[in-house]
Amino acid sequence: MTAQDDFRAAGNPMFNDNKLKLGVFGTNCSNACAITLAETTFEPTFDHNVEIAKKLEAAGWECMVPIARWRGFGGPSNFNGVNMDTFTWAAALAAVTTKLQFFSTTHIPTLNPIVATKMATTIDHISKGRYGLNLVTGWFTPEMEMFGVPMMEHDTRYEYATEWMDIVETLWKRNGVTFEGEFLKVKDAFSEPKPYNKAGRPLLICAGASGKGLHFTAKFCDFNFGFMQDMESGAAWVKKVKDLARNEYNRDLGTFTACPVIVRETEKEAKEYYDYYVNQKGDWEACENICEVLQVQSQNHSAEMYQKFKERFVAGWGGYPIVGNPEQVADKLVDLSNTGVNGALLTMVDYNEELPFFNDRVMPLLKQAGLRN
Repeated sequence: MTAQDDFRAAGNPMFNDNKLKLGVFGTNCSNACAITLAETTFEPTFDHNVEIAKKLEAAGWECMVPIARWRGFGGPSNFNGVNMDTFTWAAALAAVTTKLQFFSTTHIPTLNPIVATKMATTIDHISKGRYGLNLVTGWFTPEMEMFGVPMMEHDTRYEYATEWMDIVETLWKRNGVTFEGEFLKVKDAFSEPKPYNKAGRPLLICAGASGKGLHFTAKFCDFNFGFMQDMESGAAWVKKVKDLARNEYNRDLGTFTACPVIVRETEKEAKEYYDYYVNQKGDWEACENICEVLQVQSQNHSAEMYQKFKERFVAGWGGYPIVGNPEQVADKLVDLSNTGVNGALLTMVDYNEELPFFNDRVMPLLKQAGLRN
């Protein structure tokens, strides 16, 4: 049996029978994923996150994925500047829920692998197996500099992450681990308890998109997290990563994407609100700061392409926008599922205010369409 078979046998929500898994993204950070100054009741507090988790559980959603953030991106909103640590966040939410899967997003260069092993296994037990790690190699230079960690060259980050994962995976299996690599060294390392389920580890996801990143994900992880420009390119991405994992590593690799969702009673209302929070109230200064860090410059793209790229970031961290009335949103999620993607992290400006309408009006349509049980 594979680890995925063990997760499925244990009833892990990420391997249930729903054709399109659903989760939310970034609720541990101020503004979550919307780079906007639009009015919202959302706050990145524990109480707000418990409310969101309860709404998700009641409606049968699968997961919550946080963003690992240590400082904001400036601009009038200082986007993501207030943020909760993702390990304690996951442990606390796991303790007050019974069905949802929680992840801790970790910047690998900032955390010793022995410490990560112990923390992840502890939360795995608190959640009774509803836990996973979202592995990030670090990309925001000012954050890495906060830790006194040099920003490694892109491919070197994944070489470092491979050593890190080799240590963590071995510690999940046995004690007395000694490792001497190019980047990391441990001597006679121990970690107890071992993971909760027969899979022998928590669930693993990664957003690696480059050659090195995709190989790292295919070797170690259960899901590749990616952003779709459109349905056609999304289908090509799904096929590419699944084929890579199967052909190179003899593994099944699932896929997840992210989508800002604006659903209102009418298409007109939905489009007007999208225009309001993105075009009228978007924090374009913070967005420009992110583009600069990502080295996405206007001179490398047409003005139209660059503007579309920035608009996607303001709308929801670059995810594919789904905007419309309940029927239109459901139809677009059906189209999304038809790309072969296994799940979507949906982002909203105001989760607590918008989730009830989505759950009442869109979820029944997804069940009728065969995407949800």
